[in-house]
Amino acid sequence: MNSNNPQLDRYQRQVRFAPLGKEGQQKLMAGRVLICGCGALGSMVAESLVRAGVGFVRIVDRDFVEIGNLHRQVLFDERDAEAQLPKAVAASQRLTHINSSIEIEPHVADLNASNIRTLADDVQVIVDGTDNFETRYLLNDYAIETKTPWVFGGCVGAEGQTLAIVPGETPCLSCILPEPPPAAAMPTCETAGVLGPIVNVIASLQAMEAIKLLSGNRDQLNPALTIVDLWNNQIRSIGVSSGRTENCPTCGEGKLDWLAGRRGSSVTRLCGRNSVQISPTSAERVNLPSLAEKLRHTGPVTANDFLVRLEVEDYLLTVFADGRTIVGGTDDPAVARTVHAKYVGN
Repeated sequence: MNSNNPQLDRYQRQVRFAPLGKEGQQKLMAGRVLICGCGALGSMVAESLVRAGVGFVRIVDRDFVEIGNLHRQVLFDERDAEAQLPKAVAASQRLTHINSSIEIEPHVADLNASNIRTLADDVQVIVDGTDNFETRYLLNDYAIETKTPWVFGGCVGAEGQTLAIVPGETPCLSCILPEPPPAAAMPTCETAGVLGPIVNVIASLQAMEAIKLLSGNRDQLNPALTIVDLWNNQIRSIGVSSGRTENCPTCGEGKLDWLAGRRGSSVTRLCGRNSVQISPTSAERVNLPSLAEKLRHTGPVTANDFLVRLEVEDYLLTVFADGRTIVGGTDDPAVARTVHAKYVGN
């Protein structure tokens, strides 16, 4: 293939795939995507889209590279962990060497209601690489308001799931899951572990849906929620197309509480204590015995009728029955939210 366009020639194997073709590739090269979170899922999605030639990739992540990330976060290596580089920065450096013809824009930031419009208003597609439902509901609200398609994804253990959401056409996240699952009851990668191959599978599915959207092939989107369990050799597709209703508070009634800041955890520095308090997103109480059991293999745990306390890394997490968590060992809200998401959940 010789198109008299050196940039297009780079993607000749993709262009030869007839459903994509030259026109689809050109749309990809003009495409703009936001990847929220650049850990396991986000790093592989970013690499897939950069290699595919998506013209502009913005990466937002609040965390830094650690040695424990490397078994599943494909963009990083031991040098990044040793330097404790922010993931967005390390990813950008690596991706620039993979494809220097595209624009990669890293942001070391905690995505929230105050900055999401600045970070997302000029993109066509958003891909979820986050580790918590609070941010996913924020993405969902923003997508509904702006009619921006987004691709949900998540992994824990050897199981993962993904769904493409197109506002006005498909059910939104709130249609399928009206409320976030209780944080203390949900496993996380830190408490239940995670295997690299499931990340690779789910991220590939997410990247494929993003490529369909960006290349103008929206009619090829998978309409089902896909759930993959590699350990038990199961792949399930759950039809959700009938799940969209006018009664959905978000896409049906337009209540965008997460985007407006009316919902979402409240983060407060505790003066003089090198600690941050994270208040819950809802009034649901925590089952302290269940949480203590979930955390026992993670680090030293103490518990009573009023709280559960975990010592891990350089932090002391204290979770109360009303859902509040105090993260000791930092006064940085972004760090506290990351630690909380790792070990407690949402």
